[in-house]
Amino acid sequence: MKTVQISFRQARLRPRVPTREGHNVAPCALLVAAASFFFSVGDGATLGGHQVQSGGSLDLQFPLSNYFQEYAAQGGNPRPTTGRALLFFPNGFDPARSWPILIVTSTTDLDRTSIMDAPWYRDAAIKEGWVVLATDTAIRPRADSLQWRLSILTAGLRMIRTDWPQSAQWPVAFAGFSGGAKRSGILAAMLASNRGFKICGMFLAGINSDRVTAAYKDYQPPTDFLNTPIWISSGTTDQIAPPGTQEGVYYSLKRAGFKQVRLEKFFGGHALKSAEIQRALHWFREVGKF
Repeated sequence: MKTVQISFRQARLRPRVPTREGHNVAPCALLVAAASFFFSVGDGATLGGHQVQSGGSLDLQFPLSNYFQEYAAQGGNPRPTTGRALLFFPNGFDPARSWPILIVTSTTDLDRTSIMDAPWYRDAAIKEGWVVLATDTAIRPRADSLQWRLSILTAGLRMIRTDWPQSAQWPVAFAGFSGGAKRSGILAAMLASNRGFKICGMFLAGINSDRVTAAYKDYQPPTDFLNTPIWISSGTTDQIAPPGTQEGVYYSLKRAGFKQVRLEKFFGGHALKSAEIQRALHWFREVGKF
C-alpha cells in the first residue's frame, strides 16, 4: 500500500483508500516556521486579518490551497475551497507567550462537527489557560473521512503558524467525546509522527474502543509518544460506552506501553463533564510542566 506524505510545499499525493474510522491515512508534516516574528501588545494581536481579544472568541474563514483541496477530496468528496476555524482564547492571551492548544474533534455521527462541539470545552479551557481550536469547512463532505478532517485541521494549524510562527512550539492536546474521542486519538498519533509536533495530552470521553494503539503502530511516532498523558472520562451509567468497555480501553493502552493513563469515573451516563475536562487539562500541565 502506498504512503501519503503531506507537505506544505509540494502537492504530490499518493492516496490510500479512505476510511471512516480506520487508519489508512498518512500523517501530515506540519510547517515548522523559522521566520522572525514581531508583535506589539499595544497594537493588538491579529489572526488571519482578524482582531484577537483576550478572553474572547474568533470565528474565521481561511482559503485552502489546491494541495489541501485535493487531499480532502479523496474518496469522492467535494473539493473544499474555504476552511473555517473557531477559537476561544483565555484571559490575558498574548501570542508572544506560550499557550497550550486544545484541539477538539467531533464524532462522525448525528451530523456533528468539531465547531459544534468546541463550546463544550470553552469554560474548562479558559479556567486552565488553554486556547481551544476546532476546524471545519464551508461545505459538508459526502463521507466524513480522516482525509477530510486531517486536511482541514492541518490547513488551520498552518494558518495559525503563518501568523504566529512561535505557536509551533506550543503544547497541543486532543479532545473528543464518543466517536470524537476515537478520532482524536488517531489524529494525535498521526501528527506526533511528524516529530515536530508537541503532543501534551489526550482527553477521551465516552470511548468504547482503543483506536490510539492501532494508530501508534500504524504511524510509528517517536517512542516518547508513549509518555503522553491520556485521560479517559467514564460515566458510571453509560450505556453506549459501558464502564467495563472503558476499562478495556484503559488496559489496552497500558498493554501497548502507554505509561500515563488515567481512568476517571463520574456519576452519570454518556456525557461530557466540564469539571472532568478541567481536571484533565490541569493534569496535562502538571505532567508536562508547562
